[in-house]
Amino acid sequence: MPRSLAPQAIEQYRRDGVIFPIRALDATTALSYRQHLEAFEAAHGGALKGAYRFKSHLLFKWLADLIRAPAILDMVEDLIGPDILCWNTNWFIKEPRSANFVSWHQDNNYWGLDTKKLVSVWIALSPATVMSGCMRLVLGTHVGPTLPHKDTFHQDNMLTRGQEIAVTVDEAKAVDITLDTGEAALFAFGIAHSSPPNQSDDRRIAIVLRYIPPETRQTLSAWDSAALVRGVDRYNHFTHEPLPKGDFDDEAVAFHARAEEQQRQIYYRDTGLTAHRT
Repeated sequence: MPRSLAPQAIEQYRRDGVIFPIRALDATTALSYRQHLEAFEAAHGGALKGAYRFKSHLLFKWLADLIRAPAILDMVEDLIGPDILCWNTNWFIKEPRSANFVSWHQDNNYWGLDTKKLVSVWIALSPATVMSGCMRLVLGTHVGPTLPHKDTFHQDNMLTRGQEIAVTVDEAKAVDITLDTGEAALFAFGIAHSSPPNQSDDRRIAIVLRYIPPETRQTLSAWDSAALVRGVDRYNHFTHEPLPKGDFDDEAVAFHARAEEQQRQIYYRDTGLTAHRT
């Protein structure tokens, strides 16, 4: 029996590749997480950049706790089973009235993970509306073949390589993933998605949690890491990440340096580039 999701929701996920909106956090908690983020930014010279945007659960204790939150893991378990690794956490923050956008792309084209079971949990820490540049998905594209992509390195593209699908995407079939603060969307590995610029007067802040089953392998590198957040790992394909004791815990920070560097190598493979774009 499912732990959290209704059978109809699980069927919808298998068919369409997304479930939304789902309440992941109450609004008060979501606001407190935003305040933690923005306090850190204020103390460190501005908007979160570079290495801080990847595998941030090794840096911030509240995020380490969030990836292990039972209510979130119950939903993920309904989709991929009882043994769960968190492979990554990513920030997607669009400043008010900025030109930043995310082009149409499929994540499975670049990450080297040999699974179809990766689940992304996209959590809004501020309203994700059409005006603020919410995510858009083309339903069902996760079950078809991976589409050809090209790298653009466009200066306003929030993706590492400015990668985009190299064939026409039928925008008429796209769905706007609008979310209130604290709500989430669960979406499948391989689904085509994008988001336009933020035309609102508030920041559009999202934290995305990436979950995989332990049998997954990394095909682009001999070493990769993930946090074991539920169940057991009978495969040991990923080095287990430490649980930080607090923000910027020494052991976790040292591990983050290696793990984030590895992510960089995977994301920029065959480009000749080594640094995360800001």
